[in-house]
Amino acid sequence: MYLIFKEIKTDEGGGLMLYLLRREKRKRGFTLMEILIVVAIIGLLAALVMPNILGRYEKSKEEIAKAQLEMISTAIEAFRLDTGRYPNSLDELINCQDPKCRAPYLAKKEIPKDPWGRDYVYKYPGEHGPYDLYSLGPDGQLNEKAITNWSK
Repeated sequence: MYLIFKEIKTDEGGGLMLYLLRREKRKRGFTLMEILIVVAIIGLLAALVMPNILGRYEKSKEEIAKAQLEMISTAIEAFRLDTGRYPNSLDELINCQDPKCRAPYLAKKEIPKDPWGRDYVYKYPGEHGPYDLYSLGPDGQLNEKAITNWSK
């Protein structure tokens, strides 16, 4: 603790008064221990929250793939209704030379990639129906994680 004497002019009579001011030493900054505690708390919160966020992110990718699969399936069925046949490849949904065709059947005039950056796989004729359409999913293999247009 420090004692400081300060002269202050007053309005009354113009005299000088001495005031004894008390001033405590002020701390500046944080100690290493305080910083480590804050970092530990942030680490614990991240460890609890991040798995939930990442799980939801992967689930949302699966939902996007299902929605895109339905959109492409609808375009394939519209193509079949117009031409009387299924397309030989997905590119025919955009660039069709058949005179009965009313391409493009997709609004963006391009075949979207799946949420993992790969092309959707289209097979005509299909093994599980008139055609097979699927995404290889997060691991890039045709297994239980793949998103398909047939029931597994």
